[in-house]
Amino acid sequence: MKQPSHFVYILKSKDGRFYIGYTNNIQKRLAAHKAGKGAKFTRAFGVAKLCYQETLPTKSLALKREAQLKKFTRAEKLRLISKKFKTVTVSDKMQKNYRYALTAPTGKQFHPEFKPELTPKQMLALGVFGGKYMTDCKKEFPADWFKIAKLCPEKHDPKLNYFGINASQPLSVWKKKGWIYPEDPRGWFQWYCRYYMGRRLMEYDDIQIKRWKNIRRHIAQVKKHCVRGDKSCRPKQRQALLHWAYDSRKL
Repeated sequence: MKQPSHFVYILKSKDGRFYIGYTNNIQKRLAAHKAGKGAKFTRAFGVAKLCYQETLPTKSLALKREAQLKKFTRAEKLRLISKKFKTVTVSDKMQKNYRYALTAPTGKQFHPEFKPELTPKQMLALGVFGGKYMTDCKKEFPADWFKIAKLCPEKHDPKLNYFGINASQPLSVWKKKGWIYPEDPRGWFQWYCRYYMGRRLMEYDDIQIKRWKNIRRHIAQVKKHCVRGDKSCRPKQRQALLHWAYDSRKL
């Protein structure tokens, strides 16, 4: 059975104002707006044209995107409508037709409390997640991220990790504990890659940044029990820190 599509759209009123809405039938909803049977806003100000639309795989994602766009300034809405914001469409093994906009410059304008020590490219080159992560996502991210990345499409290979030890839990465990969100079905590192590229999802970003901050407790434990620079001390904990963009080689 074909799954329903979910749309977020921007309408321009006759006097130049913008209206942002959600629907699962863009043509039917647009007709309702034009007939004066839609939202109070369009009944009051009329509809000049459909300026912009995005297609998302779930209603939850679409409603979150609608909420985000409603917080945009007029200038940001104009940039989006004029396509000065790049839009990424994802179709890999875990997500189909998921779209997001890059509303911040790559690697810049991070939350003031989010200060990762490693970029996604550096993490992939050092060796993380047994090389199995991101092997079907190359089209989504810059090609140079993968030039010297330690990847293994066939299996999870702990030998590819920088510290040569497994420090990952199965995705099933993450799902059971409620750590997986529909925006990023692979987990925190997928969120970080997209955040680094420029995607911003407001409250959802705050959740992931809080999780990143909570990992700092492991830094304190390594510092307490290990001589600085002794990579043989607590290698599993050090590897886990690498997975969260902390450069544990320096501890």
